[in-house]
Amino acid sequence: MESREGAAATRDCVLDFSRLSLTALSLDTVSEERRRDTKQFYLNYNRLSSLPPSIGVFHNLEFLDISNNGLTAICDDITRLTKLKTLLAKNNRLDEFSLPKDFGSLSLEVLNFSGNRFEEIPLQCTKLWRLQSLSIGGNRLKSIPTEIENLTSLEMLYLGGNLITAIPPEVANLPYLSYLVLCDNRIQSVPPQLTRLHLLRSLSLHNNLLTYLPREILSLVHLQELSLRGNPLVVRFVKEMTYNPPSLLELAGRTVKSRNIPYSPCELPSNLVFYLDLASKCPNPKCAGVYFDSCVRHIKFVDFCGKYRLPLMHYLCSPECRSPCSSNPQSDAESEDENSVPADRLQRVLLG
Repeated sequence: MESREGAAATRDCVLDFSRLSLTALSLDTVSEERRRDTKQFYLNYNRLSSLPPSIGVFHNLEFLDISNNGLTAICDDITRLTKLKTLLAKNNRLDEFSLPKDFGSLSLEVLNFSGNRFEEIPLQCTKLWRLQSLSIGGNRLKSIPTEIENLTSLEMLYLGGNLITAIPPEVANLPYLSYLVLCDNRIQSVPPQLTRLHLLRSLSLHNNLLTYLPREILSLVHLQELSLRGNPLVVRFVKEMTYNPPSLLELAGRTVKSRNIPYSPCELPSNLVFYLDLASKCPNPKCAGVYFDSCVRHIKFVDFCGKYRLPLMHYLCSPECRSPCSSNPQSDAESEDENSVPADRLQRVLLG
């Protein structure tokens, strides 16, 4: 009985006017109680040219889908929806002049304007300080405003399929950004400041005009996907090694571990015992070395399913320590068994 009542309550919260070929919105058949209880409103796949003022009567609305209409404007009354968290307005005819002046006063967390006619990101959107996901893909954007840094809660930024030529350094001021999609644009370079995006997990840059990447991009330790296909990249950069010389502490620790010199908590301070326990074995099976903080990040191209060239990142103990298959510069054309290197020493850096 409780589950049925819960399901009924959920249905009462949802108002679905989608796929009705509506050219205007009439709420004559919607009771006052239903207007008050509605939390999700679907108006997608109709023929609306503008969002009607009557939308403002849904004071408890949290989710609104007005995608796939012919909308050219969003009325001022949307700002009365103080509880609105998600607004989906994909595939309309909206541009930077379509939004009300106070649009930035909304408490939106998810905003999707993909498939419209925006040539600029409206400044009202950069005032949505609670926004976690912003999608304006498939528009006519030529640039990203510096005010984008105001969206300090943003976790996902999707701007693929536009005409963007540059990434402003201010994007690096988004502390929670995890997914950045800038594919299918005209971007020619990546600012090294992006390395400040410490939580970035996915960076999509395929089908741009990139000829190189900054070496600093290898410091994005949480990056799991870096898509670069369809760029005129200089492939040499991915063969370079990055290496910080080991400290005297690390050199001593490497000697102790590689030569199996015995030690015990009775002989060494606890902090040194803890440090020695952090040693990582070099993944090269022909090397008996270890490393602590200083290692070489080496990218190796690997054949994947006979179709893709998948670069994998190796962590080696020194520049002289090459993996067995990379001692010959020509061996990049050969296939390597991914299982020969421990999984915890590999990191995907490119998906193609």
